Amino acid sequence: MEASARRLQVAHLGATPYREGLAIQEALVRERAAGRTADWLLYPDHPPVLTVGRGLPEGGAGASLKADAATLARLGIEIHEVARGGDVTWHGPGQLVGYLVADLTPRGRDLHRFLRDLEQVLIDALAGWGLPAERQAGRTGVWVGGRKIASLGVAVRKWVSYHGFALNVAPDLGFFDLIHPCGLRGIEMTSLADRLGHGAPSLADARRTVTEALVRTFGYEGWNECDAGEVRRLASAPARDQVPAEH
Repeated sequence: MEASARRLQVAHLGATPYREGLAIQEALVRERAAGRTADWLLYPDHPPVLTVGRGLPEGGAGASLKADAATLARLGIEIHEVARGGDVTWHGPGQLVGYLVADLTPRGRDLHRFLRDLEQVLIDALAGWGLPAERQAGRTGVWVGGRKIASLGVAVRKWVSYHGFALNVAPDLGFFDLIHPCGLRGIEMTSLADRLGHGAPSLADARRTVTEALVRTFGYEGWNECDAGEVRRLASAPARDQVPAEH
């Protein structure tokens, strides 16, 4: 089926512990790979958490952490190692996290193109708020005025994507002082609230704007708003076949 003939399923999951969000993604990846569901865009609201991807520098995760384990424990911040690309990043309140579970076969199984398209989604959304955004050569993500405003990290299983992007809407940017974001030294993070003040969109407005930009960029014919309970029921159903090997 061509991308233009598909509708995207979109769900705001609400408060979602990171481990639960990962389990929901993995279940939907199985369903999508088996052709039993369409593409999904999930918006979880995670408590403060650090996630560690596969793109670690020499020295492992510790090389990108500024805070010690005791500090993280005192702040109630968990660390999860995950299968996505990229290094260490933070998720938490005030951040728009989007997980795109999508079949990449109609898009030529081109992971590089997929990442660039995700960046374009966020660049287009930011332009709608009057913020000129850009890429930086050799670095995945989106920048505004030389500061990073969005991070990306994806994984693929049988050419179905999961994980996705994190756009800083109005988080406490101080949390990024605990790490070298995405393993990059000397970079500064920013947010919509930091740039626009009281004119920054709410998380609900940001979800709609980003969804509209994603539907346009990826060529969906539209999207369906889905209930979070429906998504959780689908994800909790027993697996009906074996999980394909990861590519």
